[in-house]
Amino acid sequence: FDDGLREALLRETGLFLESQLREDRSVVELLTADYTFVNERLARHYGIENVYGSRFRRVVWDDTRRRGLLGQGSILTVTSLATRTSPVVRGKWILENILGTPPPPPPPDVPELPERVAGGPVSSVRERLEEHRENPVCASCHSRMDPLGFALENFDAVGKWRDTDASHTPIDASGILPDGTMFAGLPELREVLLGRRVEFVRTVTEKLLTYALGRGVEFHDRPAIRAIVRDAALDDYRWSSVILGVARSLPFQMRRSE
Repeated sequence: FDDGLREALLRETGLFLESQLREDRSVVELLTADYTFVNERLARHYGIENVYGSRFRRVVWDDTRRRGLLGQGSILTVTSLATRTSPVVRGKWILENILGTPPPPPPPDVPELPERVAGGPVSSVRERLEEHRENPVCASCHSRMDPLGFALENFDAVGKWRDTDASHTPIDASGILPDGTMFAGLPELREVLLGRRVEFVRTVTEKLLTYALGRGVEFHDRPAIRAIVRDAALDDYRWSSVILGVARSLPFQMRRSE
């Protein structure tokens, strides 16, 4: 990991989002798009062959593992710790930015995740989190966050694909949500998220409205958000429909400025 890779990861996500907006794609394609933008440095990081030079160019993914934002190294890196992945941080990111249901902040006295299960050898992150969830207070939130994060465990702390973790233990990317929904790996999690696309579009709309208003969204803004999402559904949730819905909404039209 170096400055060249860091800049390439940022550039990739910027170009990807710009293309989604300019081509007026469906907001849902943020999760499913089968293409991205890479230069030689980033292509080498992702294992893509025959890409040379510093110029970014559009490439199509041959498999489903990297599709959408959740397969991009920028997202995977900022949701990791300095030395390892963090299913907790990644799961929390998905809850906040995909499903719009952020967990409450942790209690102030939560201990650090131990490096090993009590009395045993160095253990995997999954094993340590399973022990952590034995505490009912911790389990209430971790039962929602951890399974989502486990689906991304095949990506290391800088978003490179791997089949084993740092302890050479095979990656188990399966998870079970509190409602009993099961999945294994990012492609299957993506299908679960697509089944909740309305929640995702509502989350994007809420964040756009927050930006447009220059303040947080309040309870009295909720009817406007629901109306924007409902109207955008008639146009496959295209960016133009969502953005115009925000601009025409009562909260935006009636906003106050100094």
